[in-house]
Amino acid sequence: MRLRIETWAELDRDAQGRLLERPAQRADGDIRKRVQAILDRVRTEGDAALKALTLELDGAEPSSLSVAAEERAEAEAALGQAAIAAIDLAIDNVRRFHEAQRPRPIAVETMQGVRCERITQPLDAVGLYVPAGTAPLPSAAIMLAVPAAIAGCPVRVLCTPPRPDGTADPAVVVAATRAGIDSIYKVGGAQAVAAMAYGTESIPAVGKVFGPGNAWVTAAKSLVSADPNGAAIDMPAGPSEVLVIADDSASAAFVAADLLSQAEHGVDSQVILVTTSADFARAVGAEVDRQLETLSRHAIAVEAIAGSRAIVVDSLDDAAAVSNRYAPEHLIVQTRDPRALLAGIRNAGSVFLGPWTPESVGDYCSGTNHVLPTYGYARNHSGLGLDQFMRHMTVQELSREGLEALGDAVVTLAGLEGLDAHARAVSRRLESGS
Repeated sequence: MRLRIETWAELDRDAQGRLLERPAQRADGDIRKRVQAILDRVRTEGDAALKALTLELDGAEPSSLSVAAEERAEAEAALGQAAIAAIDLAIDNVRRFHEAQRPRPIAVETMQGVRCERITQPLDAVGLYVPAGTAPLPSAAIMLAVPAAIAGCPVRVLCTPPRPDGTADPAVVVAATRAGIDSIYKVGGAQAVAAMAYGTESIPAVGKVFGPGNAWVTAAKSLVSADPNGAAIDMPAGPSEVLVIADDSASAAFVAADLLSQAEHGVDSQVILVTTSADFARAVGAEVDRQLETLSRHAIAVEAIAGSRAIVVDSLDDAAAVSNRYAPEHLIVQTRDPRALLAGIRNAGSVFLGPWTPESVGDYCSGTNHVLPTYGYARNHSGLGLDQFMRHMTVQELSREGLEALGDAVVTLAGLEGLDAHARAVSRRLESGS
């Protein structure tokens, strides 16, 4: 059996912590140095660096960095109607869920003559990165493009790596186009992040970069976000992961399928089962072995399963505690009453309740966003939503009567801080006759 089984209560806290460790991240110091060199090269050489790096790293030589109208038309023609219908359904559901997240303006009179407001504006320019490493991800184009369009960001740029023939993946092009993206560029990896963060002759600089990627992309996002002349980023991220909480009422076949659906993402993905039944853990392990044999990405999933495990706990409360400590990107709950467990869940990127809610629906088309914090960042970060494409600004407006009501408090507080000019900005007004 490939899935290792451990009993939580038999381990001390240190051993429990080691059990919940993720596979080692690949963005080590050497990668960061090499990524920094790529960023510097793109800043200095612009489009010329992008073309050279695309040939060097992706083995492709696009005739143009931009996806032109002709290539968009060819991409749509290359897809069948069933594929286009699935893309449209996903866009509709993601749009419906994110439309509901529109913030409402706030206007409050905190006291007579003192009006405070909060207004929301879209980010001026956003860069969206859609990877296409071991598999193209049109779903990522949808998850990024739809909220950017709803927010009304005036400049929306999408970068995705070219295929060996120099074209972009047709499904990514169609998904991005139908989700409202006019500017698509065939650039991948750290060089794409650099192009969007700093700008080149072809690609405009943006204020914030969104999207998942490999260790090179992750390192590039980290570096440009730390540069005052760079760009903000959506969230820190690591390898993809899922944790399943299940009792003996769950289907071992369903749970095994859920674990494998995440394991096939990459060799550094991690899947964890937390269950109240040792017999169920063994049944899932056997089912994982059976289902593995039929997967097209068998070798990848096998390596991911080697870094994963099943954990047997005494109760569902313990299962929730283990999950909160791990803080998974995806949490699946398959118990007799899954919603009853929800109140005890604090740290998770996205939660999937019940036997008929596989994680795959969130990846593609239920409506929620699949760009989520990984590697434990769900303890203090939220998944992607409409708010990340917007910024909030506060406004205050006082009448003379309002300033008179606040004046003494402002002068007193300014005095406590030794800021005479602050106090005088109020007192000069109140002493004037106008």
